[in-house]
Amino acid sequence: MIDFRFFSGIVTMISDLGQNENDTGCYKMFTIENGMGAIVHFIVSPTTYFLDHVTLAIGDRVTGYYDGNAPTIMIYPPQYQALLMVKEHPQQQVKVDYFDSHLLSSDGQLQLNLNPDTSIFLTNNQIFSQNPANHHLIAVYGPATKSIPALTTPYKVIVWC
Repeated sequence: MIDFRFFSGIVTMISDLGQNENDTGCYKMFTIENGMGAIVHFIVSPTTYFLDHVTLAIGDRVTGYYDGNAPTIMIYPPQYQALLMVKEHPQQQVKVDYFDSHLLSSDGQLQLNLNPDTSIFLTNNQIFSQNPANHHLIAVYGPATKSIPALTTPYKVIVWC
C-alpha cells in the first residue's frame, strides 16, 4: 500500500537526468525549497502524474507526493521519486490519501460528500464508473467545514489505481 507523503515549496531548479543517451531528457530533477531552509529533489519520470496535466516552471509553488514506504538513498538534500506533482492554486485544495468505505481519509481529517456533479476520473483521464470508496484518491476541492473531519464536496476526484 502506498504511503503518500508530500513536500511543498517553490520550484528553484529543473534539470535533465538520464543514465544513457536514450533516456536523457525523459527524466527531470525538480529542486523544491520550502522557504524555511529545507530542500528536496524530486525525480520526475514519464509516469509521474501532474494534476490537470500542467507544465511546471521555476518559481511555481508546488506540492510533490512520494511513497513514504519506497526505498530512498540517504543523501542531503533528500531525493524522492515523484508520484504526483500539484501546482498550487489559491481557490483549490488537494488531498491525496486512502479513503475508506465512508470516503473518510486514512488520517481522519477529511470526508468527501460526492454529488452527481462531482467528476470522477482515472489518472489517464478516463471516467471512473464505480464507487471510488476504498481507493487511493486525489480529491480536488474548495470550501470545507471546520469540523473534524472536515466535510467537503469535491470538484473532482482522481482514482489512483
